[in-house]
Amino acid sequence: MAAVRFVAIGDSFTEGVGDELPDGRVRGWADITAQGWADATGETIQYANLAIRGKLAWPIVEQQLEPALALRPTHLSFNGGGNDMLRPRGDIEHIADAFTRVLRRCDEEGVTLIVLSGANPSAQLPMGKMVQRRGDELSAAVVRPIPDRPDVIRALNWPDTELSSPPYWSEDRLHMNANGHHRVAARVLHSLGFEPPASWWAPAHDLPTGPSGLAYYREFVGPWVRRRVTRTSSGDGRLPKYPTWVDRSPQ
Repeated sequence: MAAVRFVAIGDSFTEGVGDELPDGRVRGWADITAQGWADATGETIQYANLAIRGKLAWPIVEQQLEPALALRPTHLSFNGGGNDMLRPRGDIEHIADAFTRVLRRCDEEGVTLIVLSGANPSAQLPMGKMVQRRGDELSAAVVRPIPDRPDVIRALNWPDTELSSPPYWSEDRLHMNANGHHRVAARVLHSLGFEPPASWWAPAHDLPTGPSGLAYYREFVGPWVRRRVTRTSSGDGRLPKYPTWVDRSPQ
């Protein structure tokens, strides 16, 4: 059995949306981290990813946490709340309680928790000031229960102003592109005590910037508003991409 068994739960941030491969599959920071972890240790690790785009924080916990723990991981990563904070009535403390639940269950099962805060898209989004304010509140609330827990791995991306700049974001301005996902993976590996490839910290490619003005609103904002009105989610009907263990061997 592999020494490291790493499972990731969350929403589009952890599923990898924005980092699409040529064959249409999404990759993302968790996939990149798993491979980097294997490369850094020189050993095969087992990796699973139960994240599904569009999920709110508590549905992530209610639908993904126990199946993830049932895999008997050594490490579990959790990020959530990005979709909640885009809703003006979202309760930040209620969202933060989801992180506390995950911490408690990891403690009970003897699993090392990797806590991530999301990257900050507010600079290029409509209602950016609201997103910034609520993201600041959520970022602070997430770490409040763990100030004296050196055993909890922290990979906090929200304060990273470099990651907030346009070269790290996809055409929809809400999800990171391949550059952004590599930078997050670099931070996770660094938090685990490994030295990631230096190239992961900086934009490796000039990627499309996407439409602007009315074209941006038609292509991206309009569909998001329609989903809110119809109470549907971009993740409806989707299954996790790696619901059981896959091996990641050193390359």
